[in-house]
Amino acid sequence: MTARHLPDGDSAGTFLGHPKGLYVLFFAEMWERFSYYGMRALLIFYLTKWWLFSDGKANLIYGAYTSLVFITPMLGGYLADRYLGQRKAVQFGAILLTIGHCLMAFEGGVAGHEDNPAINVFWLALSFIMVGSGFLKANISVMVGQMYRLTDVRRDGAYTIFYVGVNVGAFLGSIIAGWLGETYGWRYGFGAAGIGMALGLVVFVMGRGKLLGRGEPPEPEVLARRHGGLRLETWLYIVSTASIGVLWALIQMQDAIGWLLLASGAVMLAYIAWVAVTRLEPHVRDRLFVILFLVLLNPIFWGLYEQTGGSLNLFTDRFVDRDMMGIDVKASVFQSVNPFFIITLGPIFSILWVWLNRRRLEPSAPAKFGIGILLVGLSFLTLVWGAEANGIDVPTPVIYIFLINLFQTAGELCLSPVGLSAMTRLAPAHMASLIMGAWFFGTGGGDFVAGKIGEATGGDSGAATKASILEVYSHIGWLGIGIGVAILVIAPFVTRLMHLDTLRDEDVDPVPPTADPYPMQERAG
Repeated sequence: MTARHLPDGDSAGTFLGHPKGLYVLFFAEMWERFSYYGMRALLIFYLTKWWLFSDGKANLIYGAYTSLVFITPMLGGYLADRYLGQRKAVQFGAILLTIGHCLMAFEGGVAGHEDNPAINVFWLALSFIMVGSGFLKANISVMVGQMYRLTDVRRDGAYTIFYVGVNVGAFLGSIIAGWLGETYGWRYGFGAAGIGMALGLVVFVMGRGKLLGRGEPPEPEVLARRHGGLRLETWLYIVSTASIGVLWALIQMQDAIGWLLLASGAVMLAYIAWVAVTRLEPHVRDRLFVILFLVLLNPIFWGLYEQTGGSLNLFTDRFVDRDMMGIDVKASVFQSVNPFFIITLGPIFSILWVWLNRRRLEPSAPAKFGIGILLVGLSFLTLVWGAEANGIDVPTPVIYIFLINLFQTAGELCLSPVGLSAMTRLAPAHMASLIMGAWFFGTGGGDFVAGKIGEATGGDSGAATKASILEVYSHIGWLGIGIGVAILVIAPFVTRLMHLDTLRDEDVDPVPPTADPYPMQERAG
């Protein structure tokens, strides 16, 4: 494939050392995350306090929903790679997400889910969000990578900047939507999330000129062909919208989702491995094996981490002294603590990686994953030790909610933006969105695991107690530390399979690097 030469001019310029298109993606994703995390801050409470599900069932629904949000990018990634291109996929996904978040504002007039037809609107809203996320989530992340050469040292920094945008939206959404929902009513919190998603759609459409032609359909003539009187592109939108009905049914069968994840995950991994072995040259094959290794670590990290919006949210509401300077802070507002730490620590980590790289001391991507999982394990032990030291029968000081979020944020910065960068750097160009979809699939698997862990905190009765939550947290804390140490031991071997010294830019002429670029060195584990 020959290189695709893109237009020059102001749209090809940079701002603060990065392509201007990065900031379009930054703000579009910021508003999308405002809507998602604003809704997420309220969801577990909406399930337990309005729909009156038990703690165990609510955690399972929460995990099933968040897992499907991260699994549907497999379909959206494939359709973008093969037909739509990333830009059209993101735009279509944003429209569905706006509808879904607005539907969440309809709560019905009667609390409780038993024999309440309004619950069907709730399931429908979740289904719109899940399909919309499938088209937006993986593809907008791929577009960030398309702005840079594979060997451009700015890539990890760009994804960290992008990740800060994610968390600016998450921070504002958790505070505004969470506070509105718990103070004035669910409809106001969810309505604010819908407005945020609409703003994200506007930003993306208006800023398309800064994207330098990235993410356009690979074969526009194929997309324009008519079948049964309609263009193929129209049929893709129709079928994708119809899939909302499938997810409407599936989200109501949470136990079946686990088996679906297991089966589809096995097929996905087998397909990628088959492509690696049968179709690719040795170095590219080895990189796909590294991708598989990193994807398999995703469910471990996120299975632990995603207690934040589920069982930890309930723990904060019921067992934590939330009085701060005389103000009883709403539990959902504490969902803003993690994105606040991301915003403040993200630039520090971005600078740290570059500083270490110049001295050839930067940990490899596999080593960063090990550090991340170790830190998330330590975060749970910190909460357990703090709660037990202060007494099981008294409210836990709020400082431990800040500490668990601090350790988890540090772990997240070692894994999530680094993983996004690794997926786009190591994947063959023709599989970019599929691989990014696989990355999010691993995250989705972790979300379902998180739901099962949250369900376990409820015990046999489904009602979580402080002791039952802390017992589960102690087990998963030590598990995380053990797995993290094991990854650090094998990281040097995995790093060699990345073959960073043979990476080449083949498909796109990206934005030229800024002054004083330095070569990416193969890193020690």
